[in-house]
This record gives sequence, C-alpha cells and structure tokens, in this order.
Amino acid sequence: MKRNHLIPREKSKKVIYLDPRGRGVGEKHYGARALYVLAVLCLLYCVGIGLFVAFGSYFFLVWGVIGAFCAAWAWVLTHRTVYYWIPRWLHITFRSLVMAGMVLLLIIEGMIVSQFHATAQEGADYVIILGAQWKTSGPSYVLQKRLDKAIEYLNANPETKVIVSGGQGYNEPISEAEGMQGYLETAGIDPERILMEDASTNTTQNLIFSGELLDKSEDSVVVITNNFHMFRALAIARKQGYAHVEGLSAGTYPVTVPNNLLREAFGVVKDFMANHL
Repeated sequence: MKRNHLIPREKSKKVIYLDPRGRGVGEKHYGARALYVLAVLCLLYCVGIGLFVAFGSYFFLVWGVIGAFCAAWAWVLTHRTVYYWIPRWLHITFRSLVMAGMVLLLIIEGMIVSQFHATAQEGADYVIILGAQWKTSGPSYVLQKRLDKAIEYLNANPETKVIVSGGQGYNEPISEAEGMQGYLETAGIDPERILMEDASTNTTQNLIFSGELLDKSEDSVVVITNNFHMFRALAIARKQGYAHVEGLSAGTYPVTVPNNLLREAFGVVKDFMANHL
C-alpha cells in the first residue's frame, strides 16, 4: 500500500493566496487608475464651480458626489479581498445599471445638444423670455444672455411683442419678470411692447402662463433661453399647444456647460416623468 504524501491538515500553518492572472485582472487596475483620475477631475470641477461661478442652486455639488463614487469604486477594484467578497450577481447587476444609465444619459444629452444653436425666423408675433435668477445687482449671467439675445431680435423686428416670464424666488429681491421689464426698457424697448407674467416658478409654468397672453394656435412665437435649456423649453411649449413655436438660443459660461448639461438631463427626465414633454 502506497504511503500518502499529502501534508497532514494539522501540520499546515499557512494559507497561501495565489494572485489570479486570468483575464480581467489587468483591466481592473487600469480601470481603477482611470476612475481615480476621473474622481480628482470631478472634485476639482465641483470646487471650482462653487468658488468662482455664482449659481442660484447647489446642483454643482453633484460633481463632488460623482467624484466620491468614482474614488470608492476604484478603491474596491484595487482591494482584492473586498472585490471578491462581493457576489458575482451584484457585480453584473451594478455594471449593467451603470452602462444602461450611461447610454440613457448620452441619448438625452444628444437631444439637448441638438438645440444648442437654435435660430428663429424674422417677424414673429411674440417673443417669450424665460426667467432665471435675478440678483440684487441685476440679472444673473444666464438671464442677461437671454435678455441681450431678445434685445437683438426685438430691435430687428419692431412689430414683435415680448413676454417676460418669471416669478419671485426666495433669494430674489423682485420678480424676474419685473427685473426683465426694467432691463428691456433701459435698453430702449418700448414699454407698450412688453407684457409681464410674474407668477411662474418653473419652465412649465413659464409657458403655461405666458400662453394665456397670446393665441397659441395662431400666433408665431419665439422662445428665448440659454442653449442648454432650449430642447426642454421647446418640448414643453409644443406639449402645451404652441402650434407655431421656434427657439432662439443664447449662450452661457463655457466652463459651466458640463454642469448645465448634466443638470438639464435631470430636468428632462423629471419633466418626462411628469408628462410635461
């Protein structure tokens, strides 16, 4: 009878973990490095927006959340015991959800960007300027861009009337419509051409209440807002029954475009779920 050459269990003092060298191990480390870089970029962008660009909301903090998420994911990928402790089905589910979310985000962003350079024909019956934050010092940057674009159109089309639309927020000294009216009058626009809607608090209300001041089925209307906001604004206008509506896009800070695009994607999803689009 042959002698068993296996080491008795009671004499084995160490457990040796072999480093797996199969497919995917190298990718994990490369992926972790990429995620750490992305985390740093997101955190720097969050801090930069918060310190140097004035906003009426705190949405930019989402970049800090994304950065923290990327850093945590990278940490998991580089810690073998944690990575292999997570069940395989959870790995697959998580990756599938992330990929599906990225695909959906790209589709929505494509629709938003499609209206970045919207232009309108001359001779519209009405221009609607959608409201944005009004500060104690005057219009916010995004609202000023809308107003200046509207002034260009109104000067070129003296028969066109303008509706300034926007109520007063908790952090605003006056209603957005009142501020816009004064800005246009200072720029030389005849007060008789200006109609004021000062009850709305969001884009949908802007277009619902402004629609009560004109004939949505007959009048030609140009909606003026910033480029990142134009797709949603036009979709809501058409949903509200504006039969002859076009958009005229105004610009914004180039550095804030990523933040605006991401925030607007959430806005599109929200309004879609609320059946506003």
